[in-house]
Amino acid sequence: MIFASFTTVAVPLGYTGTAHVIEGQATVTKANLFSCQNGQSRQSPIGTKTDKGQEFSVPAALQYQEKYFTADLYNECSGVTPASLAEVDLSSVPVIEVDQDGEIITGYIFADNYFELFINGKLIGVDPIPFTPFNSNIVRFKVKKPYDIAIKVVDWEENSGLGTENNRGKQYHPGDGGLIASFSDGTVTNSDWSAQTFYTAPIYDLSCATEKGQQRLTKRCDTEGRDSYDKAYSLHWQISQDWQTNNEYVTWPKSVEFTEQQIGVDNKKAYMNFQQQFSGAGAAFIWSSNVILDNLVLFRYQVK
Repeated sequence: MIFASFTTVAVPLGYTGTAHVIEGQATVTKANLFSCQNGQSRQSPIGTKTDKGQEFSVPAALQYQEKYFTADLYNECSGVTPASLAEVDLSSVPVIEVDQDGEIITGYIFADNYFELFINGKLIGVDPIPFTPFNSNIVRFKVKKPYDIAIKVVDWEENSGLGTENNRGKQYHPGDGGLIASFSDGTVTNSDWSAQTFYTAPIYDLSCATEKGQQRLTKRCDTEGRDSYDKAYSLHWQISQDWQTNNEYVTWPKSVEFTEQQIGVDNKKAYMNFQQQFSGAGAAFIWSSNVILDNLVLFRYQVK
């Protein structure tokens, strides 16, 4: 275990929201979750931060186990690099049964960086690559309508508990997230989906973070990179154990749509080789209101 310094903030200066506010880095419990055998991958640490007896895993609590890994659409680490969907054997993708008498649905998912997919509360699969290189995945499941989609998406971090990575010439630069998915029954990601953030960092000035109803807003917060560690805070909210199936999401904000240019996928083959299955099918990149600082976002959508 690698220990780091974090401090519980008893009275957050200038902050009036509902989050647990914690200063500093996390205690790293696993230095690296994944190493790419056929390419380069960023360090993907797991850590913990504690406030008032409540422990938060950063960047998220996961079900990252090989038995749950989804099938590769594009994954250079496993040597799966088709130039288009025509080179993909969809019949080889296992079908996860939710309803015995349901319809088989095929889904295409690209997440920046990591996702866990649930249908009617059942775990369908998780992303085999937590951080980089960028990859995309195929899922198949059997379900009856109406059904509920729940997706946990994580924008990973190299500096555990700080929401930053070594990027753009800065050692402490906040990354950005993003999710896009389409399904064979016509379901696509868009602003009709509900989205809520549960981990936001880095925050350098707590007065920039506000709340309006269920909206957790950080649009006024600094997103510039730093050359060295600067006093930073993270915001954490508890996640209900049954978040995949309960009705709390009906009060969540709606997702915000982002363009391919905003997410920056023009050089990512895991997306561009299958653009027709994503934006070509009518899907949009979605996230919470802050695609840079919000690092753990939960999505819910009901297919009717």
